Formats: sequence, C-alpha cells, structure tokens
Amino acid sequence: MLYIQETTCISSLQSLSEVGLPEKAIVPGNKISVIEPDYSGIPEKVLRRMGKAVRLGVGSALSLIGKAGKPDAIIIGTANGGMEDCIKFLNQIIEYDEGMLTPTNFVQSTANAIAGQVGMMLKNTGYNITHVHRGHSFENSLLDAVMHLRDNPGLHVLVGAVDEISAYNFNIDSLDGWYKTGNVSSGDMYSYDSEGSFAGEGAAMFSVTSDKKETGICLEALETITSKDPLTVTAAFNQFTQKYIGNRTDLLYMSGENGDIRMTPFYRSCEAVMESQAPVARFKHITGEYATASAIAVWLACEILRTGSLPHHMLKSGSLGEPKKILIYNNHKGLQHSFILLGL
Repeated sequence: MLYIQETTCISSLQSLSEVGLPEKAIVPGNKISVIEPDYSGIPEKVLRRMGKAVRLGVGSALSLIGKAGKPDAIIIGTANGGMEDCIKFLNQIIEYDEGMLTPTNFVQSTANAIAGQVGMMLKNTGYNITHVHRGHSFENSLLDAVMHLRDNPGLHVLVGAVDEISAYNFNIDSLDGWYKTGNVSSGDMYSYDSEGSFAGEGAAMFSVTSDKKETGICLEALETITSKDPLTVTAAFNQFTQKYIGNRTDLLYMSGENGDIRMTPFYRSCEAVMESQAPVARFKHITGEYATASAIAVWLACEILRTGSLPHHMLKSGSLGEPKKILIYNNHKGLQHSFILLGL
C-alpha cells in the first residue's frame, strides 16, 4: 500500500509559495502555462543552466524535500523531458557544422535530467529512475513506487511528474490537430463544440511511504489501459468501479474532460457510470492537456480530501459532501487511459 504524505505543485494557478486550492483564472489563447516560482532553493549558477522542465522538476522537488525531508528513492515520470533543450542542441549541430558544441543543452535535454539533477543536489545514491511512457509516464512512476515500497517497507520515496510546453512539440501537435485554433480562452474550454484542446504543462511531486501516518492519503487502486475503443474503456472502468468502489456514495469523480469533442465519447460514457453515485469535477481548465496532467489531478485530489472543499469552478454536476474517496479518470489522446482511486 502507498500513502501520500506531502505534496507540492507548480501549475497555471499554483506556485510553490501558495497554499490551498487555486481559484479559477481565464487564460487567453490555446496555451495554459505555469506560474514559475523564484526558485530560491536552487543556486543561481545552477539555475542559469537549467531548461524549463528541469527548473520545474527540481524546484518542486526541493520544495517538497523542505517539508518531507530527503528521500531514499527518486522516481519521476515525464513524456518529453527537456524537449526545448534537445532541439537547441540539435540546432547547434547544424549551426556549428558538428564542431565544438556546448554540452549544457544536451545534458539538460535528456528525460532523466530532472531525477538526476535532484539526486546530485541531494547527494542521493539510492534508487533513481525516470519513466518515459507518454500518457502513462506518471501512472507507471506510481506503480514503480508501490513495488519499491513493497520490497523496501519503511522507505521514503519522492515520486512525481514534469512536462513543459516546448515550441517543437506544440507546433507538431498543433499541426496534428490536438489544440484549438482561433480566438479561444481556457475559461470556455468545456463549451467549445470542436476538435482540439489547450496545451498544458506543470510539475507535481509527492512524498510517499508504506506507512499511513496521520495525514496520509492512500493510493487504493491504479489501473491503465491502452485502447481507442470507448466501449472497451467503459467496460474496464465499470469493472474497476465494481471492484474497488461498489455502492459507496462518499466519493468524488474527477474527469479529465478537455473540450476536445473526439474525447467526449470516452468521458461521457465513464461519467454515466458514476453520475448517480458521485458528484463530477473537472480539472483540465487548470492543467491544460498534456501527457502527465494526471499528476496535477492527484495533487488536487489530495488537497480536496484534506480540506473537504472543492473550488466551484471545478464542479460540473452534483454537490460535494465530505468525500472519503476520489476517483480520477484521465485520457491522453484517446489512446492511453488511467483510473486512479485515492482515499482517506
């Protein structure tokens, strides 16, 4: 069993210095970018060399460590790592005709640069791994943490996820039709009847243990499925809820609905399974759409369970009582799906 003890988050509405659940902010355009903190815990010489993804990951990890202490293991999920630095390095190869290249961009661009940088700054020589599995990167990091704690009970593990909006990925995904075009705003995300969503980015870190302690949030169940068929996903979701939830009504259902009508059949069918049993909340207007947005959803769920409150802008239907469990369904590009159940 895995218990989340402490959390940190950097998102479009939440910086490290803020406490509690964020209020709604309306972002014009089709990008929902993060609010970056001042990174006071990172030495300036080191900070100057960091790409955005590494800054987000290291900054949120150091903030978490300030609350939870140094971890025995570091597990990070990311779909793209420091893609912006990778493109800079590749451009340098052409610019300098494969001559004398600056290694900084290459070092910062690898997917494991975030976990590696945290490990080096902490002088941590324990288990250190990065999962790069697109829309299941964070979920596989959680599963890895569960297995690591099962084999090594009593350890303190840092687990999290980071992804940035890079110009390269944004342009490619835009050409592929994954983002809305024209005069759009995140405040109207769920009212558009069109294809595409809003590009997102963010970082969330969690201190997890195998012991509950007083404030621990339990990861009760986690399953992933890869399928383009809404009926297959709905059947898996129905089976998951019957196995782990049953007829309980003291729960909240968090949907990864993102305003893309191509994803509507998945979210609508799963929501129909839960609608009479639980109020429905949404989170993509906070995170935007990106591969590891589920990490921010887990952070939000932890805050909701601990405070017993839910910002009104997140609630889609029903009324929130005092939830003891939160079920998160996320879908990345209509292919990679995950069901995460958290409880007090």
